[in-house]
Amino acid sequence: MRTTTSPRSTPRSTPRTARLAWRLAAVGGVAALALTGCSRGSEETTTQATATGEGSCPDVVATAQTAVDAATATDAPWDGPTTGPAAQSGKTIAYVAQTMTNPGVASVAAGVQEAAAEIGWDVRVLDGQGDQAGIQNAFGQALALNPAGIVVGGFDPKSTQSQMDQAVAAGIPVIGWHAVATPGPSTDPALFTNVTTKVEDVAKISAQYIIAQSNGTAGVVVFTDDSIPFAAGKAQMIEDELGTCSSVTVLNKSNIPIPDAGTRTPQEFSSLASRLGDEWTHSVAINDLYFDNAATPLRAAGKQGNGAPYNVGAGDGSEAAFQRIASAQYQAATVPEPLNQEGWQIVDEFNRAFAGEQASGYVPAIHITDADNVGSTTSWDPAGYREAYAGIWGR
Repeated sequence: MRTTTSPRSTPRSTPRTARLAWRLAAVGGVAALALTGCSRGSEETTTQATATGEGSCPDVVATAQTAVDAATATDAPWDGPTTGPAAQSGKTIAYVAQTMTNPGVASVAAGVQEAAAEIGWDVRVLDGQGDQAGIQNAFGQALALNPAGIVVGGFDPKSTQSQMDQAVAAGIPVIGWHAVATPGPSTDPALFTNVTTKVEDVAKISAQYIIAQSNGTAGVVVFTDDSIPFAAGKAQMIEDELGTCSSVTVLNKSNIPIPDAGTRTPQEFSSLASRLGDEWTHSVAINDLYFDNAATPLRAAGKQGNGAPYNVGAGDGSEAAFQRIASAQYQAATVPEPLNQEGWQIVDEFNRAFAGEQASGYVPAIHITDADNVGSTTSWDPAGYREAYAGIWGR
């Protein structure tokens, strides 16, 4: 078994490097073992690692570290819109949620409600409860309200195509949040715009974080929900980026539907810990909620809260995730979306639609929260957007 003296490939001696080296030293020699085979979990191993003395991708590690350094900055100025139409009055918005148990969906809904209060609109939140029948029922309720606009909160609009068609026929603009894979307007499905960070950027930086921290020697488990095309695509992008370093191993892909995560993840973590042992150094999940119930099974397996496996959330940056990161309890980092800010953006985009203008084209920047920059915060809430949007609306 090989050993390493540092989880970094870069020679710099920054405070972040020193702290991360201390936290991750336990990865040591276990991360770069070559796998000659693998047991089956939810899915089989998809990538193999090399068994060299160190990670075999120093250039990839160096590039990843540069990207991570930029993404952990917390002082970036507001880079969104500063001009647009004044507030349109007397509007009601229906927010159709995939499930309000998804912290990202719920936090964006709260942002929509906060922004609507500022601009003077009403909001109805309708919970799809995480299954197709519930989402269709919630969308039907939204149409019955005859609102000025409808939000598709975290589900594929094509799964409710007939109701989307009704909205279009009624002249109701629909705005998505994580409704399709790319930000901006969409003709199929018909969305005035889709509010999200770029999924490829989120996937890439989460994988780069793992590559950089492990010095290119990680053994990774990926958690995803393949029933959601957006989530399945994100997970594949994460795997693809991890694959740019030949000495990083994807040990297992665990496909667990988001609504089932609370009940299924404890057993999954227990099984993975038993089967993979010290080869499992990192996890990455398409949503932080996959780590909500990781502590008990990992503790029972003898894992420390600040040790391997180092859990990384590739969205959305829940309050519970921030608390776990701050207390070093079974989560090392998250790639949070500015969820409240995105709620404000949704309201601003509707205001542009109601005024007959085009979508703003704004895409939120990528950010990483880890133990070095989490502080006492419980969400990623950049400065400046409230004042900017209120100024646009004349409030």
